[in-house]
Amino acid sequence: MRYEIQYQPSYSLAVIHLDNGERFRAEAGAMVSMDETIQIETKTGGGLGSVLKRTVLGGESLFVNDMVATRDDSRLTLAPVLPGDIAAVELAGGQELLVQSGSYMASSPQVVVDTKFGAGKSFFSGEGLFLLKLTGPGTVLLSSYGAIAQIDLAPGEAHVVDTGHMVAFDSTMGYDVRRAGGSWKTTLVGGEGFVVRISGPGRFYFQTRSPGGFVDWLVPRIPQRSS
Repeated sequence: MRYEIQYQPSYSLAVIHLDNGERFRAEAGAMVSMDETIQIETKTGGGLGSVLKRTVLGGESLFVNDMVATRDDSRLTLAPVLPGDIAAVELAGGQELLVQSGSYMASSPQVVVDTKFGAGKSFFSGEGLFLLKLTGPGTVLLSSYGAIAQIDLAPGEAHVVDTGHMVAFDSTMGYDVRRAGGSWKTTLVGGEGFVVRISGPGRFYFQTRSPGGFVDWLVPRIPQRSS
């Protein structure tokens, strides 16, 4: 399997090349185009318990599609729903990546996709109770709204990210969701809401735009139908 990411960062497109018998797994709706030598096998993406957690609690699709090549150098293209970026992450065997719901797009079939309970942290941030836990080995494609940036933190270093901008981070990192300001007044009326304090060691990824922020901007501008 070989891949390249084109048209970054605004309208990124992942181009996957599969040889005969190779497969790549994608969220439902991620496929843009494919050679006719690729067959689609729709699966539930795990056992019943894992699927229910991912779907009901993680906000992900019930089904995933395995794209299987029947000829060498079969071409497949994938893209996120929103205009934005794609980042490829290579996971070693046993390495874990925690991904915010909606940012997982595709992965090698060997990558195990499950959920990790946020212990209430994600619930109060408005981003959902569960994070997806991806376990290697394999390639993972993350998607975003806007560009994807990454920061590496050494042990003891910390960084603060708005919850709506978080994409993914290594499971070796500590994280804590808290109010952006020192008081509830600042949090509620200051426009920042909740943030994630994430600490090293490890690497985390964030998106330069927030889908929730775009919705908040768009809704008041939608013409209302008169009664």
